[in-house]
Amino acid sequence: MASVIVCLAGTLTTLPAWSGCRDALTTAHRIGAGEFCILGFCLYKAELWSTQPPVSADTPFALVLTYERSVSGERIVSTGIDEMQRLAPRPIANETLNAWRRDMRRAFGDVSRGDELCGVYLPGRGARFYTNGTLKADVPDLAFARAFFGIWLDPNTRAPSLRKRLLGEGP
Repeated sequence: MASVIVCLAGTLTTLPAWSGCRDALTTAHRIGAGEFCILGFCLYKAELWSTQPPVSADTPFALVLTYERSVSGERIVSTGIDEMQRLAPRPIANETLNAWRRDMRRAFGDVSRGDELCGVYLPGRGARFYTNGTLKADVPDLAFARAFFGIWLDPNTRAPSLRKRLLGEGP
């Protein structure tokens, strides 16, 4: 997992989310992309950008989600916390979960169709989160960053086909 994205001049005009994320990553390229759909309803399109494949805990990267539907910020936070707990190798302390909830509430408000959320993984440091190109939260907690991005990148994710596409392993 990593967070150093480099935006090429031509890429910047076609990917608005990079206009806000590019300060964290300067030499990234798109690794993969896909959609997250449930029962035929697509919630968002996702793109994974990194300075180099394969994406790992030592590699900076950014995950850009472009929403197809409106979702409350509270729903984003509660679903994220649930998934981070589900994927954890051991129970996460309540104090930690409460701190992560606070961080996620700072990072994620309500989203509407067309809104872009960008999370940037910073190896050895944590993560930054942008909404429509504006920095919303800087979270200097590496355990949180790893757990958060694991929602999409962990081998046990609920969306294995999206994971494969993001990692450039699928069609």
